[in-house]
Amino acid sequence: MKIGLVGFAGSGKTTVFNAMTGLDIPVGFGGKMRMGSVRVPDERVDKLSGLFEPKKTTYAEITFCDIPGEHGAAKKGLSPAALQQIREQDAVGLVLRDFVSPALEEKPDPLGDLEAFHTESILADLGIIERRLERLKKDRSDPLEQDMFEKMKAVLEEEKPLRSLGDEELNREQLKGYGLLTDIPVLVVLNCEEARAGESLPADLKDRLRELFADGISLSAAVESEIAELDSADQEEFLSDLGVSESALSQLIRTSYDLLDLISFFTVGTDEVRAWNILRGTNASGAAGCIHTDLERGFIRAEVTPCETLLQLGSEQAVKDAGKLQVVGKDHLVKDGDIMHVRFNV
Repeated sequence: MKIGLVGFAGSGKTTVFNAMTGLDIPVGFGGKMRMGSVRVPDERVDKLSGLFEPKKTTYAEITFCDIPGEHGAAKKGLSPAALQQIREQDAVGLVLRDFVSPALEEKPDPLGDLEAFHTESILADLGIIERRLERLKKDRSDPLEQDMFEKMKAVLEEEKPLRSLGDEELNREQLKGYGLLTDIPVLVVLNCEEARAGESLPADLKDRLRELFADGISLSAAVESEIAELDSADQEEFLSDLGVSESALSQLIRTSYDLLDLISFFTVGTDEVRAWNILRGTNASGAAGCIHTDLERGFIRAEVTPCETLLQLGSEQAVKDAGKLQVVGKDHLVKDGDIMHVRFNV
């Protein structure tokens, strides 16, 4: 799962990316897209690791992509190359500047930047949809598809994003490959001054994000960069001084995970405790396939225990003795926090 970080020049996008991934990409490098995987903070993994004391502990991960800043602050336009790279993402992290920069003449205008991005996305989507409608009207081959594209065109002309349409209104399977920007989940990252680190989003920005069916979080990239360079003990002290329990980057990663509608299930043992990310609604055989394709191909059954139950009872044997172990078939929908042991035969 990939989340593309995008932002107008001077937004601090690459600084956010570096703080999250531990990489050191030069600010304003302007070259190819860079990627970095980050682990998803999950105290359940910590507790399970404490219980089993495994040789290895592995957290779920998501990939963040730093999309090159080929779009300038002055005209606030998106280049064709940047648009194409955004289309390839599962979600977008839009970094908005809310601090004074000596390198820029313009005052910070996060709402204005959000509107500029939204407008560019709508225009790009309208171009795709209008071209497809011309072909459909010419061919007259699929009236249902034409109706769907007409509906999308009407929504965009009202300056609303396509993600405002529910699955019952839009056949998203049929739209795969079009890369419609306003149908991609959006998470706004408001990059504010150091003195305002820890503050929540302004009310007007929250309201606008709600209208755009988007989410948002506030942070100071400069502060988060400092935190990322500290060891865990010093991080806790630093965060305590700020009056917060965890870094904004941890919140950003977790919010991004939720934005993609991902959940975690676990495999446990003395060799490894591991979290796996899957889309909500994945069945047991599909989850087994995330571990290894052979497990999905030869799936027989899975033994499932909620993480909370195992932690409460203290051992897998205690779970069995209490009759809390559930044996499920391939169509069982995996829930967030399920611990799975897959039985298979290839």
